[in-house]
Amino acid sequence: MLNNRSAPHARVVPVLTVSDVRAAVAWYGSVFGFVEHVRIGDGHRAQLGLPGESVAELIVAEVRPGRRVPRDERSHQVMMKVADAAALVERASGNGATIVSAIKDYEYGERQATLDDPFGHQWTVTETRADTAPESWGGATITPR
Repeated sequence: MLNNRSAPHARVVPVLTVSDVRAAVAWYGSVFGFVEHVRIGDGHRAQLGLPGESVAELIVAEVRPGRRVPRDERSHQVMMKVADAAALVERASGNGATIVSAIKDYEYGERQATLDDPFGHQWTVTETRADTAPESWGGATITPR
């Protein structure tokens, strides 16, 4: 697949509508570690990615006709794998995030917490603690990775 310096390289890229693109870029950088790759206008859009990875990218975009910031009930959530979920939750909370569900270890080998960022988007941060077969907790492997 051809890469384009003007477009994200990841195959799937969430586009998060926010009320303040510049504030969101700063927040996602300071809390999650995203860096800005491409700026389109001062407050129109920005393409972000995690350093050294082309599989973890997102776009933050301004409110426009047909696109609004999230409301109380959500139709989406972003899950992000991190090395230390507890540290990220602490950093996010200290930077204005609301913790929806506290950090918890699950039987499927993940430590997770859910938070709402200051822009209305919900994130689940997940830290892998063990390689666990889905069958051990009631899931089923269909097509192995």
